[in-house]
Amino acid sequence: MRIIARKTLRDFWRVHADSEQPLRAWFHEAKNADWAQPSDVKDRYRHASILGDDRVVFDIAGNKYRLIVKINYPYRVVYIRFIGMHAEYDRIDAETV
Repeated sequence: MRIIARKTLRDFWRVHADSEQPLRAWFHEAKNADWAQPSDVKDRYRHASILGDDRVVFDIAGNKYRLIVKINYPYRVVYIRFIGMHAEYDRIDAETV
């Protein structure tokens, strides 16, 4: 998969140091994945939430943080849409961010 906006992840882990290793691990796995449909994501990440508009919410660092991505499955592109703590996640609309 091609991941757009890795800088978003780096900027986040510079502020939240405990998220660096989990985000690096997620990035590495996602980069080497071949997700053709939402069920491919669920096969690897059982706790991921599949939302409308091809968005997926991942729990990061033991569910301390939330990562929202939008996946273009035919082109194998993952767009980072949001990374934040649960309180921040609760204040946004995950399907439109």
